[in-house]
Amino acid sequence: MSTAFVFPGQGAQTIGMGHDLAQAYPAARAVFEEVDDALGEKLSALIWEGDIETLTLTENAQPALMATSIAAMRALEAEGIEVSRASFVAGHSLGEYSALCAAGVFSLADTARLLRTRGRAMQSAVPVGQGAMAAILGLSGDDVTALAQEAAGDDVCQLANENDPTQNVISGSKAAVERAIDMAKSKGAKRALPLPVSAPFHCALMQPAADEMAKALAGVEISAPVVPLVANVLAEAVSEADPIAQLLVEQVTGRVRWRSSVEWMVAQGVTEFWEIGAGKALSGMIRRIHKESTLRNVGVSADVKAAVEA
Repeated sequence: MSTAFVFPGQGAQTIGMGHDLAQAYPAARAVFEEVDDALGEKLSALIWEGDIETLTLTENAQPALMATSIAAMRALEAEGIEVSRASFVAGHSLGEYSALCAAGVFSLADTARLLRTRGRAMQSAVPVGQGAMAAILGLSGDDVTALAQEAAGDDVCQLANENDPTQNVISGSKAAVERAIDMAKSKGAKRALPLPVSAPFHCALMQPAADEMAKALAGVEISAPVVPLVANVLAEAVSEADPIAQLLVEQVTGRVRWRSSVEWMVAQGVTEFWEIGAGKALSGMIRRIHKESTLRNVGVSADVKAAVEA
């Protein structure tokens, strides 16, 4: 039986996430302390005691979700379950950074700082109110790509997240995304839902953020992953350090190919997926992509204990 460890992206954040792990495992608590030190602020206090609106700000949510995922990974390691147990690691958008940190590519402190930079750069790339994203339900990725191209006109509208067979996400200029929403039903979509996001992620409008990340990534040490990473923009594994920075730069404006990534892992023999961190969003997507897969969530200390017992 082959296993993949997968790490969630933005939207999974909740107040209190990771607190149970920090109380149960000193190694998990140390993760939050190190992230606090790296950022020069008590992000842990916001995660555990703050308000959800502030936590959901992109610059906070990204390092907070990573910290929670790595805390869960450290708790597993404290129980003898190393990342090397997995055949592959992968993450959805910002979760790719969590996967890379878990696989030893970046230090925890560098990962926290990279995600703070990434969050701020993505937020500032497009003035608030000028961009939008929407989930298109019930159309294939190819059909959503065609819809986005038709709706774009002189604006930007792209397939941003290829999540599962039933859900794809578009991103771009507000007017173009609204046109796509209006057109979706006539193209056969079951629903088209605007998403409550603060910026149009994973489209060409994010190029200023991609440029910022290229500079930031040039200043950090990048090691080869101890477990191959299935990269968002490739939907296949990389095992060396050299391409990682460029893949992360491309990811800012490029498509998150999650469905294709899961299908690729299944084709390599992966039968079990462990979602490491907050929420169960990836598990739901994986179930819709390949219902025969075995799923396990590791977000609280009871999940860690259950994983050990299993």
